[in-house]
Amino acid sequence: MSVLWRAITRNRWRLLAGSLLIALHQACEAFVPIIIGETVDLAVATGSLTKLITWVGLLCLLFLLLTTAYRNGARQLMRALADESHALRLEVAAKVLDPRAEVRTGDVLTISTTDADHASYLLDYVPRIVGALVATAVSAVGLCLISVPLGLVVLLGTPLVLIALHRAAPGITRRVATRQEVAGRASSLATDLVTGLRPLRGIGAQEAADARYREVSRESLDATLLAARTQGIFQAASTAISTLLACGIAILAGWFALTGRISPGELVTVIGLAAFLSEPFGALSAAPGWIATARASADRIADMLGTSPVSAPVGDPPVRPATGECLGVVAETDAADIVARYDDGSPDVLVAPHHPELFSGTIRENIVLSAGGELGAVLRASAADDVVGAHPDGLDHPIAERGSALSGGQRQRVALARALLAQPKLLVLHDPTTAVDAVTEHAIARGIRDLRHGPGSELGTLIVTTSPALLAVTDRVVMLRDGAIVATGTHASLAAADPAYRAAVLR
Repeated sequence: MSVLWRAITRNRWRLLAGSLLIALHQACEAFVPIIIGETVDLAVATGSLTKLITWVGLLCLLFLLLTTAYRNGARQLMRALADESHALRLEVAAKVLDPRAEVRTGDVLTISTTDADHASYLLDYVPRIVGALVATAVSAVGLCLISVPLGLVVLLGTPLVLIALHRAAPGITRRVATRQEVAGRASSLATDLVTGLRPLRGIGAQEAADARYREVSRESLDATLLAARTQGIFQAASTAISTLLACGIAILAGWFALTGRISPGELVTVIGLAAFLSEPFGALSAAPGWIATARASADRIADMLGTSPVSAPVGDPPVRPATGECLGVVAETDAADIVARYDDGSPDVLVAPHHPELFSGTIRENIVLSAGGELGAVLRASAADDVVGAHPDGLDHPIAERGSALSGGQRQRVALARALLAQPKLLVLHDPTTAVDAVTEHAIARGIRDLRHGPGSELGTLIVTTSPALLAVTDRVVMLRDGAIVATGTHASLAAADPAYRAAVLR
């Protein structure tokens, strides 16, 4: 409920203005059949042209007022709704962009679109409910002035109907929440399958992946149909009840007219109010379903925003390369935490993550993000020149979102080229060659060494890896266990003398 309450409070002035104007519109709507009835009794029945012109003029002013109120009220509310939906999307995006956040891609998609919209719709539901209550109250008072029994039907029947329908709201909330949860799971799985399509084909697992997606997709469909069925039944019941209530008022009024208890003009008023009341009755009947849907989406948003981020690694990096040094680090445990400690926001340090991120654009746009080193040398050092040469467009070859059309090794080489081109004073690499073949890995190891650590170089490179090919080109290797240094030396010396090192590296 915190998300919904916050939506109301931060849009309170627009919501208040919009609700008052919509309430005025509904009150004017309720007065229309009352004025028409008075016109029949006081002008038409008496044959007075003056009174007819007067009442018709009053009716025209009433229509002008209700139209103006609705236009301005709707403008306020639509602006509030759009702003709130945008604000919720920004909050979800900020949460997702937190590097410590752990969220599923599919959840991000459904929460930032469908759930954000459904939660913000509360700003539309509130004034509609307020307007329906005002319209019902004005109609009930008008009916009471004509006949107390008619007014009591509205005053007593409406709360009973709302209480009965409200009991169905928790069930709708649960089923809408389940639908969104399963839809998010299906979207996440679809994203993962598209991203890993090449590896799946390589190991012949595409049929198993297809079967898994069909299973999750079927669950999503079943949940959607169940939620839609529940909402449909609720909507049908609420419409039927509100219609029966309005018909009951009209039938009772007809009987009163036949027995002479109300005048012709009053009969016109009652029939008009009965027809008009179907709209506010329908809104009040559907309100529990509206609120249930908004609440289900708000709860999902609150769950995501309330997720505690993964704790950031604490402490200084356990080791740093000397000026011009290429340092290898073998971490027996918590390699990712060790790497994260170097990401302190310093402009002199660039941490290239193990899972590279590419974006829509060309190969060139994914590599050349700023002025840096010589592009040709960087492409050769990272073996990305093979990726470029594999496409007729070369560097201008388009890359799909997240590089889904490239293999894992191709994505790693493009991301490595991007990191090398930036020429940071300290470059931290975390297993940059796990998806490439052995020959290419040796070429990349030598390329990194030659590019960053030629004669007179003052650049530092730290490679967290267990790859013998990469460790072999380093100046020094440090072995860590639980963040503490347990061995240091060259790759050759450690491989010859340290059993734990051999177990970690020479597998």
